[in-house]
Amino acid sequence: MVLNALLDQLFPQGHRIDVRDDVLSGTASTSAGEVTVIGTANKLEVGVDHALALAATVIASTKADPQRPIVMLVDTAGQRLSRRDELLGINGYFAHLAKALDLARRRGARLVSLVYGESVSGGFLSFGLMADSIHALPEAQVRVMDLRAMARVTKQPLEKLQALSKSSPVFAPGVQNYVAMGAVESVWEGDLAGALVEALQAPVAGDQRRARGAERGGRTRARDVAAAVEAGEA
Repeated sequence: MVLNALLDQLFPQGHRIDVRDDVLSGTASTSAGEVTVIGTANKLEVGVDHALALAATVIASTKADPQRPIVMLVDTAGQRLSRRDELLGINGYFAHLAKALDLARRRGARLVSLVYGESVSGGFLSFGLMADSIHALPEAQVRVMDLRAMARVTKQPLEKLQALSKSSPVFAPGVQNYVAMGAVESVWEGDLAGALVEALQAPVAGDQRRARGAERGGRTRARDVAAAVEAGEA
């Protein structure tokens, strides 16, 4: 979906969002109150400068109004793979962004993510995946790692992973697979403004991804293994 059309549908009561270097920052009005908006556009590869800009908006929001919700709009092709960003220590900048979001949550802000384009690897992990609830549009593309890259990392034949991806959502990209695993809570269609308000007002019950994955059949063992470890049985 085109960004401007998305903003108008999410925030029909008005929005004041700046887009600079494909980084979104600003505020918007909803029937549940004012929200801070951060995000990325045009499949941005998130680098150190982008991470700093996103973190600055989060910190400013939690200083001005600690309980103001933060809505994260995600369209990223991953982290920027440049010599400059690696030499500057991009992992530290991503950690700074994640800490800023964690601080906002601890101070009472609700964090909601919507994947409207792509969400890939470090570019997604550093901010969109930090939300209390993650949602997506039907046409969004969600993947942590391409199967070719996964084959190189795991030292498994690509053909084996491709076969596994047909039966296991863990190995397959796509919104519906991430819904099955519990990582994406829901897919939004139709009234996007209403869906956002519902997400902002939903009770927070901790991290339910393992439970949802078990219930939906996408991650059948994670919940039980975690419970066994917690109980000292593994």
